[in-house]
Amino acid sequence: MKAFPKDFLWGASTSAYQVEGAALTHGKKASQQDIINKDNYQKRGFATAEIASDHYHHYKEDVALMKEMGFTAYRFSIAWSRVLPDGDGEVNKEGLAFYHNLIDELKQAGIEPIITLYHYDLPWALVEKYGGWLDRKVVKDFENFATIVITEFKDKVKYWTTINEQSIIVQFWSQKCYIPEELKSKDQLRFQINHHMNLAHAIGCNLVHKLVPGGLVGSALGYAPIYPLTSKPEDVMAAQNANDLRNLYYTDIYFKGEYTKSAAIYLEEHGLAPVIEPGDMELIKSGTSDFLAINYYASECAKACPEGETLRFAGVNWTGVKGAMDGHETHPGFYKMCKNPNLDTTDWDWAIDPTGMEYLLRDLYARYGKPLMITENGLGAYDTLTQDGKIHDDYRIDYLKKHIASMKKAMDYGVEVLAFCPWSAIDLLSTSNGVKKRYGFVYVDRTDDDPKNCDRIKKDSFYWYQKVIKSNGEELD
Repeated sequence: MKAFPKDFLWGASTSAYQVEGAALTHGKKASQQDIINKDNYQKRGFATAEIASDHYHHYKEDVALMKEMGFTAYRFSIAWSRVLPDGDGEVNKEGLAFYHNLIDELKQAGIEPIITLYHYDLPWALVEKYGGWLDRKVVKDFENFATIVITEFKDKVKYWTTINEQSIIVQFWSQKCYIPEELKSKDQLRFQINHHMNLAHAIGCNLVHKLVPGGLVGSALGYAPIYPLTSKPEDVMAAQNANDLRNLYYTDIYFKGEYTKSAAIYLEEHGLAPVIEPGDMELIKSGTSDFLAINYYASECAKACPEGETLRFAGVNWTGVKGAMDGHETHPGFYKMCKNPNLDTTDWDWAIDPTGMEYLLRDLYARYGKPLMITENGLGAYDTLTQDGKIHDDYRIDYLKKHIASMKKAMDYGVEVLAFCPWSAIDLLSTSNGVKKRYGFVYVDRTDDDPKNCDRIKKDSFYWYQKVIKSNGEELD
């Protein structure tokens, strides 16, 4: 392959609650993910977030490993409840000091920090106070948090993303937000939460533009291209409907400041539309995104869905056994998601589709003409630590190699891509599958039941990615 642009950013990503640990120490208080993960441990045996990968105590070692791989960027999030333990009020100076130390360590290593302001971990105090994202009071508290963080790091950080994966939050809301049992059947609230996040996103964009000299900001969106199951017109129409509601409903907000009309009409007709107050859309339209960060793992497939079926949202594979996903999203009269018979899947039933990377990049760039970056892409898999201390993850290398090649094809057709930061820099806590579902270039030696010492061990993919970065993408084999 031809080389990537000289200023192309190579790195990887993590999120605070999935990697840091120290969840209830050093001045930090609980986030909603600490509570959700504790429940997941009791129900399914998945690790809690209390220790995770213990990055809080290993960050210097982790940055040294990133430098050894050749990273020029690292995308991570700032834990709201580490900075503001009660969600508002007094700042935890020790928490801010941790992020200053991390960013300084990155900068000294020649690694560009890319900060995500919010990655699922709302302070638990705000959930107890008013229900968290369910209440629009959270928008004001987000503004306060974002102002503190952006002001604190404005001279050290150029690239910012606001809220991680709003589309995924809508699909899997009770995994990404704490939802009381009595509200879990009220699906309109999914889109109300999303509307509150759109307000917060716009505020975050405006703050970066106001406070950060030369700062660039966008959202990090979980995105999957959607193919029709067949060439039947009704399936093709269903795929368009699904794309409107699952993808464009978010990207049109970021770049046009408006909800996609077809999706908005469908939600209105089915009692799912958010309540929009006077001035909301003006605020949203003011929050201009400079780029879009994409989290791409898998493409999706849709088919026609008759009116009589029951509304449901995306299924989950809790076990890591192929075929165990508990159902597909269904919107009667609009579309139904289904398995793509032409693609293999991971053990967690995610379609493996490198071509989808080129497809989505070209489609989004044609629609909006804005720069893009990949902030998540990767293969969740069972990794085996051999007796001689090795991890031979050729399956991960194969996955990433093909996705990088597909990304480069899109770039060769004119798409502006700024960075490739796959998931994840090191092994971490999966949102819904514990630590046995691994993504990292670095193995973290722990299990769901036993955190051990969280020793770091380089995988085969570590050395492969090191060569990719050193060659600026020319050497993928």
